[in-house]
Amino acid sequence: MITGELNEQQMTNVLSSQVIGRLACSDGKYPYVIPITYLFDGGSIISQSFEGKKLDIMRKNPNVCMQVDIVMDLNTWQSVIIHGQFEELKGQEAIDAYETLCEKIIPLMTSNQDEKGQINQESKNDAYKIKNKIFKIRINEKTGKFSKV
Repeated sequence: MITGELNEQQMTNVLSSQVIGRLACSDGKYPYVIPITYLFDGGSIISQSFEGKKLDIMRKNPNVCMQVDIVMDLNTWQSVIIHGQFEELKGQEAIDAYETLCEKIIPLMTSNQDEKGQINQESKNDAYKIKNKIFKIRINEKTGKFSKV
């Protein structure tokens, strides 16, 4: 088995190819880890959330950590850890980020596609009606590891 560190391009490939990661935040007493859907834009993670515990914690303590991985089996995997700052998006920046996020995520929801694999208009309309909070994780640093046989 070979293990090592991912280079910058390999970390970018992992972050760009996946849409689910685990976000960790802390209220100062306990860590809180939740899976999120996301979009990597090259320098930040874009995601969404309903109001709740995750947003409450990040608004009080914007320092977060996120882990994304690709696991083929127990001996073959790649993992990236991000440390960054939470920032809630507003106005046109939030709208633009949400539309870009939806363009990446909706096609992965097979129930939203017609028989030709096209996203049906009703699904697009429903996605844009949801009143989520859009946020960004500005990446301060990232590290990556891999293992392969």
